Amino acid sequence: MTFQQTHSNGAQDSVLKIYDWYNGPYPARVRIALAEKGLLAHTEFVSINLWEGKHKQPAFLALNYSGTLPVLALQDGTLIAECTAITQYLDVLDGNPLLTGKTPKEQGLIHMMTRRAEIELMDAVSVYFHHATPGLGPEVELYQNAEWGERMGDKAVRGMRHFDAILKTRPFVAGEAFSMADIALLGGLIFASLVKLPVPAECEALHAWHARMNERASVKAWRAMVQEGDLQN
Repeated sequence: MTFQQTHSNGAQDSVLKIYDWYNGPYPARVRIALAEKGLLAHTEFVSINLWEGKHKQPAFLALNYSGTLPVLALQDGTLIAECTAITQYLDVLDGNPLLTGKTPKEQGLIHMMTRRAEIELMDAVSVYFHHATPGLGPEVELYQNAEWGERMGDKAVRGMRHFDAILKTRPFVAGEAFSMADIALLGGLIFASLVKLPVPAECEALHAWHARMNERASVKAWRAMVQEGDLQN
């Protein structure tokens, strides 16, 4: 089934609303997933300026207690936060899950590797950013522990080496096919690039994988959105 077939009440019902920020590393995961699923044309993006800390202000906290981006708003009023939850929803929306696995084994492996990409890289980079750099500024960063931030920066680099070892043995993060785990790892590398935490040069498999990912139409679509946002902001 297509997205349109699962939304039979007309064009108005075929719009997904996502609160995010155009160049945010976590929103990047959802935007790339939307592109992979062919859903960008059905999506309305509502800008919440991440770098000005708008996601931590009362108006947005009323939508998402955690104060994180992105958030998917459904037409019945349901709000879905957290990248993994949003991308899971998007992938099964048309009854044809391409990114989260079709069999229980595939689903388990993809979920495992997605979580590892989050824990070992993306979340570690986030802690590094918020604690070892100025982060989002004093109005948002009310507490910082620079030593902890540096430790998490080291963890992120170890995570890069871990995924380099994995990608020496298979073409994609969770096996033989592109999946949500690859998108999660991409998000981690996007964040690392933003905070100038480079991938070690000797991680040749990871660099080669990243170069291949950058050639995917979905990643090119995300980069085009970032470039457009840069021009507007």
